[in-house]
Amino acid sequence: MPIYQYLALTEAGKQKRGMIDADSARAARDKLRLDRLYVTEMNALDEKEQARGGAGARSGLKREIRFPHLFERRINVRELAMITRQFAVLIKSGLPLSEALNAMVEQAGNAAVERTFRDVREKIASGNPLAEALAKHPRQFNNLYVNMVRAGEASGNLDVVLIRLADYLQRQASLRGRVSSAMTYPLILVFLGIAVVIFLMSYVVPKITEVLMQREQALPAPTVILMGVSDFFSSWWWALLLVAAGLVVLYRTIAKTKRGRFLVDTYKLKVPLFGPVLKKQAVARFSNTLSTLLRSGLPALDSLRIVAQVVNNALLTKVIEEIHNRILEGADIATPVKRSKVFPPGIGYMIAIGEQSGQLEDVLERVTEAYEEEVNLTIQRLTTIMEPLILILMAGVVLMIILAVLLPLIELQNI
Repeated sequence: MPIYQYLALTEAGKQKRGMIDADSARAARDKLRLDRLYVTEMNALDEKEQARGGAGARSGLKREIRFPHLFERRINVRELAMITRQFAVLIKSGLPLSEALNAMVEQAGNAAVERTFRDVREKIASGNPLAEALAKHPRQFNNLYVNMVRAGEASGNLDVVLIRLADYLQRQASLRGRVSSAMTYPLILVFLGIAVVIFLMSYVVPKITEVLMQREQALPAPTVILMGVSDFFSSWWWALLLVAAGLVVLYRTIAKTKRGRFLVDTYKLKVPLFGPVLKKQAVARFSNTLSTLLRSGLPALDSLRIVAQVVNNALLTKVIEEIHNRILEGADIATPVKRSKVFPPGIGYMIAIGEQSGQLEDVLERVTEAYEEEVNLTIQRLTTIMEPLILILMAGVVLMIILAVLLPLIELQNI
């Protein structure tokens, strides 16, 4: 189907550029008119321009620069889950794949989704399978997504696999969102407390101490300490900023190396208070991902290889790769899981039961539910403990500053 690039006016009189596919230029104008767009210029793209994704017509329309997939805006997980579910419904309703992709292009909510599905549609029209077309956009569709689609195409159950994939993405987004939202309030308290202390130390305290110094009276120890800290921050604030920036750069540099990433991810799972949450979250992600892949028809070895790539922790990736290698040597899944010393002991025993009963996917699903509930309870306990501790700490710091300021003022009044 030909692709046309257009320049049109909206009802508000603003210019809008874009691309649309239609059987003819007239049909394209009719489509745009339904969207209340009034075409001023339209040009059909030749085959080379279509292959470049509509780089621009040659007669008067501004050429659109196509960037490689590395610079594409990544679709967030919740949005991808919704798009996947819509795609699954279209496939399940009996629409041919090409028409389902046409519908996805037309109902795309933003330019990134439209460009992606437009390119996928063109590659399928050229004879590529859906999984291969999706694999051309690795920023949008990771290895897990592509392999599940490939399994769905091979089994003829693409709609079922897409629904499972949408459920998986929604579950991952919800788990990640609960962790993020639980940590938002404590972080806001910390930043507000730091802002109050900085304001007092940089503006209020210097003015008061200047008055006290002019009186030339002996100052109490808390006030002397406070003045020293205030002078230090006033004189060396730039050095503190440089040190903080240097630490951030050092952390990112270390985390980019294979050894450094392994050490950082290992330490994350051992951090007091936060380590248990991250570990339980990683276990839930492992069991949920493995269960979803196995239900989609992928072999256990392929599933473990994919899980190792998407688990997002170098230590767990290494452990899962070792489990994969032990299975190649003839072991079952449960035995290397038990010996890993990273997964909780109960996980290995539950996987063993699942393998023996032939219901490994169901067992992993129950593990996921249990550990997601554990994550929720742990987060609730953590925030319940952290919020009063942060408030008490901030109140203590502010109280010390106020006392250090008030004590010499009281002495001055007595004199």
